[in-house]
Amino acid sequence: MTGPQRRQQLIEVGRALFAERGFEGTSVEQISEAAGVSKPVIYEHFGGKEGLYAVVVDREIQALLGQITVALTEHEGNARALLEAAALALLDYIEHSTDGFRILVRDSPPGQSTGSFASLISDIASQVEHILAAEFKRRRLDPKTAPLYAQMLVGMVAIPGGWWLDSRKMKKEDVAAHLVNLAWNGLAGMEAKPILRSRSRK
Repeated sequence: MTGPQRRQQLIEVGRALFAERGFEGTSVEQISEAAGVSKPVIYEHFGGKEGLYAVVVDREIQALLGQITVALTEHEGNARALLEAAALALLDYIEHSTDGFRILVRDSPPGQSTGSFASLISDIASQVEHILAAEFKRRRLDPKTAPLYAQMLVGMVAIPGGWWLDSRKMKKEDVAAHLVNLAWNGLAGMEAKPILRSRSRK
């Protein structure tokens, strides 16, 4: 097996183990045993478990962001179609890259600031901020709040996506339709300057 082939094998083995057991629950010994190599081989390629985990997470993030970017590009100009495409892209990733999604929604190892679910949500949200900002301007809403709404919208898809992954009680398209129903109809009725009405009465 060549060096690049061995590296790819270790990434695939690590991905499966991290998805099943999490970062803390996976040891270098388990990875080496599953891959049929000695521990020094893992250190040689990745510097340790942390390095392997970082590569796995980075690949998953790039794959997911790539799918969402393609979906958004294909539907540019139509706000509702964009929302539907983004929801389906994320659900497609969850369906076809189950191990990757399970890794991304777990907590990052101690001391690692990137690769957490929160940072992933932020990365995806940044892809749709400008789309929301343009829609907000058209509706005479404050475009400065678009980043906040982008975070909320992406989170609103990602969290139910995890539920759907475990339950599979609904078709993927139906899940996407319900998510878009709540998001779109909520956006359609948004107030320009929302307030907490229970607080305003005091």
